[in-house]
Amino acid sequence: MSGSSAVSGAAPCRFAHYFAVCGIDTETGLEPDELAALYQWLEADRQGRDPDTAATGENFEQSPLKRTFKSKVLARYPENVEWNPFDQDAVNMLCMPKGLSFRTQADQHDPQFHSFIITKEDGSRTYGFVHTFYEEVTSPQICSAMQTLYQMHNAEHASANPPSSSSSSSSSSMDSLASSLDEADSPTSSSSSSSSRRAGGYDSTRDTLYVSKALCLITPMPFMHACRRFLSQLHRAVTAATAPPLPLESYVHNILYEVPLPAPGRSLKFHGVYEPIVCQRPGLGELPLADFPLAEAFSLLGVENLVQVFTCTLLEMQILLYSQDYQRLMTVAEGITTLLFPFQWQHVYVPILPASLLHFLDAPVPYLMGLQSKEGTDRSKLELPQEANLCFVDIDNHYIELPEDFPHFPNKTEFIQELSEVLFSFGISANTGAPPRTRTSPSSTPGSTPSTPGRERKTVALRQLEDDGRNGNLAGEELAVLELLQGNATLERLQALTKRTGVTVARVDALRAGVKAQSCEGPGERTAAEEEELKSAKLNVQLREVFASRFTTMFADYEAFVIQSAPDLESWLTNREQMHNFDKASFLSDQPEPYLPFLSHFIETQMFATFIDNKIMSQWEEKEPQLRVFDARIDKARLYNVRAPSLRSSSYQRCSILKESAQAIEQRLMKIDHTAIHPHLLDMKIGQGRYEQGYFPKLQADVLNTGPTNNKWSHRTATTHRRKDRHRQQTEHLNLDNDLKEKYMQEARSLGKNLRQPKLSDLSPAVIAQTNWKFVEGLLKECRMKTKRMLVEKMGREAVELGHGEANITGLEENTLIASLCDLLERIWSHGLQVKQGKSALWSHLLHHQAREEKLEQQQAESPVSHVPERRKSDCSIAMPSPRVSLIQDMRHIQSMSEIKTDVGRARAWIRLSLEKKVLSQHLKQLLSGQALTRKLYKRYAFLRCEEEKEQFLFHLLSLNTVDYFCFTSVFTTIMIPYRVVIIPIKKLSNAMTTSNPWVCVSGELGDSGIMQIPKNVLEMTFDCQNLGKLTTVQLGHDNAGLLAKWLVDCVMVRNEITGHTYRFPCGRWLGKGVDDGSLERVLIGELVVPCGEEDSGRGCRTPPLQRSPSQTRRISITSLSGRGHKPTSAQIQEAIGEAVNNIVKHFHKPEKERGSLTVLLCGENSLVAALEQFFHHGFKSARLFQKTVFVWDFVEKAVAYMESADQMGDLQETAEPLGMTCQSLCHYVNAINSTPRNIGKDGKFQLLVCLGARDRLLPQWLPLLVECPVILRMYEDVALLRDRTTVNALIGVLETLHDFPITLEASLVKGIDL
Repeated sequence: MSGSSAVSGAAPCRFAHYFAVCGIDTETGLEPDELAALYQWLEADRQGRDPDTAATGENFEQSPLKRTFKSKVLARYPENVEWNPFDQDAVNMLCMPKGLSFRTQADQHDPQFHSFIITKEDGSRTYGFVHTFYEEVTSPQICSAMQTLYQMHNAEHASANPPSSSSSSSSSSMDSLASSLDEADSPTSSSSSSSSRRAGGYDSTRDTLYVSKALCLITPMPFMHACRRFLSQLHRAVTAATAPPLPLESYVHNILYEVPLPAPGRSLKFHGVYEPIVCQRPGLGELPLADFPLAEAFSLLGVENLVQVFTCTLLEMQILLYSQDYQRLMTVAEGITTLLFPFQWQHVYVPILPASLLHFLDAPVPYLMGLQSKEGTDRSKLELPQEANLCFVDIDNHYIELPEDFPHFPNKTEFIQELSEVLFSFGISANTGAPPRTRTSPSSTPGSTPSTPGRERKTVALRQLEDDGRNGNLAGEELAVLELLQGNATLERLQALTKRTGVTVARVDALRAGVKAQSCEGPGERTAAEEEELKSAKLNVQLREVFASRFTTMFADYEAFVIQSAPDLESWLTNREQMHNFDKASFLSDQPEPYLPFLSHFIETQMFATFIDNKIMSQWEEKEPQLRVFDARIDKARLYNVRAPSLRSSSYQRCSILKESAQAIEQRLMKIDHTAIHPHLLDMKIGQGRYEQGYFPKLQADVLNTGPTNNKWSHRTATTHRRKDRHRQQTEHLNLDNDLKEKYMQEARSLGKNLRQPKLSDLSPAVIAQTNWKFVEGLLKECRMKTKRMLVEKMGREAVELGHGEANITGLEENTLIASLCDLLERIWSHGLQVKQGKSALWSHLLHHQAREEKLEQQQAESPVSHVPERRKSDCSIAMPSPRVSLIQDMRHIQSMSEIKTDVGRARAWIRLSLEKKVLSQHLKQLLSGQALTRKLYKRYAFLRCEEEKEQFLFHLLSLNTVDYFCFTSVFTTIMIPYRVVIIPIKKLSNAMTTSNPWVCVSGELGDSGIMQIPKNVLEMTFDCQNLGKLTTVQLGHDNAGLLAKWLVDCVMVRNEITGHTYRFPCGRWLGKGVDDGSLERVLIGELVVPCGEEDSGRGCRTPPLQRSPSQTRRISITSLSGRGHKPTSAQIQEAIGEAVNNIVKHFHKPEKERGSLTVLLCGENSLVAALEQFFHHGFKSARLFQKTVFVWDFVEKAVAYMESADQMGDLQETAEPLGMTCQSLCHYVNAINSTPRNIGKDGKFQLLVCLGARDRLLPQWLPLLVECPVILRMYEDVALLRDRTTVNALIGVLETLHDFPITLEASLVKGIDL
């Protein structure tokens, strides 16, 4: 959201709303900063110390010059503006975020400039621009008060034992934050201080005391350059030796009442004290106003880092900016939010966080905040309440810390390249930071700056001068320094300083020469400052255009996916919660693959939801300005038809309008559209308006509190008001009260909106408690929405697999939803933490719990042995023992995974594992049942200590148990997993054991275990193996040794011991020579066992799931036990074939990552092989005299033998060439299968032939050969399907549909086949 949205056309047209002065109130004297005191009180309360001792606010530890004292708004003009009430607390706090600071003549006291922003409840913004300087203290009371404080401080120090006092700091998060903000101000001040000062500090007889004072302009739009120049000229007028041309009141009155806001698309010139000031405002079709220098943001962070922070912002993570300089915080924060166009940041936005609001870092919502660091404090000392989802930006050291595993911005490399070229075209190198600390590449760590600390300290003053960059230019750019040195005495000071510190002065001399050359330019030329401002504005707009054009290409078709479902605004607002307003799945399916990880996260954000809401509301209301500009751009691109051919291509499209956007700005600045009235003498009494040099006077309130009445644009304001009234009546006519609408929108946009800005005023504990209550409600609501979304998506998907409707969730989207659930749990666990330990609050709670449990286990182990395990012995001889659900056990699994290196990673893995095992709610309930632990770790207001909300939260999570996730198995593909195998023989019909040496090989989607020998007479074994993914097949066999070599196996059960997933591989066949089909090994196809309900869990998984049990009877009935069981009719057989082929076609239509196992579709139950087996068995004369069973494979072998003999006799010579080839291929394949070293039986061979034929697209060609072969007459009855030509032709047609797909076979199926 940049300025334009804060000021719609109806806002009054004044350039500035208020001029304020903040500083020390000599009446009340030195008051310790109350907010700091409240903050200490809260801290003391939190640590269980007596709050009242802390609440005095007097901090004797610290030297008085370093303490914060209360500042006041000394004056403001006008008193109030009806459409923008003056927020005294906020202005005071943001003008002087640290309160008053005192200096003596020995310290540096250069003026500083910074800006701030106040966001109102409704999201509109007001900007403040502040010029802070030091003024000599004239009041004797204050000087003597400071002297007294120093004497007390020295006495305190003498009595206390200095070394011990420093070590008492507690490790609490907020404490260390506070101490990092209180440490020594800057190394320069301490190194330059005289020894006498170090001993005595301030002595009123010897030292001059200075105190900070701030001049502040409050404006509706961020004209940063203009305000900065106006304030610095105002200050210069006070410090200059000669009085300014007019009293200061004239200039202030002029900017408050006589300078209008420039109209959109126009430029404006008004007059400061010494020079004219120009500003310009973009037109309606251009990007909204943004006056903060982006070049500075880019060179502070480096292009790549800035793009990464920008991506974190788009994905609504928590972003904390950290710098010593308020203006840098503001430049980076405003820079990043400006680049979001057409989207707008919807959450807490506090670019400068006053020290008294530090508890706000506890907020469990996305935020963008800036924190002032003190020089000499180290990032490691900064303990933040939550870091799992935090992007930490250390601006001064040009380095960032990113949250784990977040997706990259699409086409990131080409994007960075294009941005670097734009910067380069303006002479800015892309990846260094500000010059004195150059060469830190964006990726390097903070410690790797090349300059040594000594040199660093020497250049600090030089750097501050360069970085001062009065015009918001890039620090260190020559023109900035030229402008800086122009017309003031800094140059001499700088030279003296550089001589003292031994830094070369060549550059400064060159500058001096440049200044001389500058002064003799012709009058028509622009000044260096104006040139620089123009350059900065052109660079700004070009960089922003590059970002905007990324979104225009990425969302060129977004309108097609907006769901307009409500007939009118009112019904839309009331049902906003339940409505789907954007077809996410279709949108994603239309995007190029590489964009998906980013886009699937991004379209879940609040800023995207709000963007779509605005789009839908634009049917009934005027379009939101940013949306209007964005839509116009998309239409223009469509007009030129840029998009059509490149739909779904991920090739990078460069921004094509860089030149024209820069020209628009240049033209406005070349030809000024409007010049404001010059400052003039006001109606003041003689003698008023005089002032003393070096002191900012008390201005005459009577002339500044009201504006002129005859102003030509004051009636513009009036008409605007009239228009506003008319508009209000119309809205009421629409019978939707505006407040109601605002209320709905607030609710519709969930939590972030109503907490955009912490209240900067009354920070009583009650207000803090209320804010936290809002957070608790918001977290619960978010949990409800997320679990509901996960369920709906998942259910939708499973319904589709059962044949209802269209699938609309992709694996990618599922991953996004799970990642956002992990993030939500982290935020819930870090809300209201007492003391932060480690980066993940959830994992640290789990570790506490684990330590407790293990201690209890130890105590139990020492006490007498318990008799629990007895019960299981009887039944585990054959069935799979049921797994024990244990939170600690799951943690140990995660802890043993060497692939995961961080606590955040471990917490996420644990959540995924619990989801997959369907125990997330159960585990968390167990974790939170330790009331004592929760009380120890969390403050009273924490989410986890609100009983009712906690119960509801666990209930929402419980609902996730209704769907199946594989979110652990599919993500951690390289870990070692223990598997347990149990072989279940059919005891009634065969011996349970066999004398031969059995072996087993388990395969899954990700690989296989290799062949493992099963120890003799053992039916259960465990093995460790790299994650096999979902299991697909088991090969089971033996070597036929010994007397009892025949074995009738019912099924094989395999369990993943980490996730508890159990697979059943039905067999129901013999393994052994001379029995069944003579097979010594079988490939069994697996199915996931649905666990029994909780109450049956004792029974384990012995009973196969009901709906799946027929699989083994199918195999038995078709072959060895041929006559028994029911025989399918010909219609059923044909239907089964159609179904099987259909399933394979569907499989290939799914996105690759979600296809599941093809083996099951080829060889499992209801598969292609099973259906073809039935087809070949129809009318097959299998039972013979004396019951020697004949198999389909026998028919195939006989047919092949016939073909080979016919071929040798030359009977096939006359046949057409292709047929001959087909014939050879069939013989070749059958012989290869027969000559394999594997002992697969006849049915196994038939299965293999079908699979190979399907893979190599030969099945439809082989069928006619088998049908034509005379052998068929002997082996099939007349009614057999195989002898019915029309049925066979239909079958060939069905099988040919598989030719479009690349069928690949699992290694376990084709092992040992040499083709």
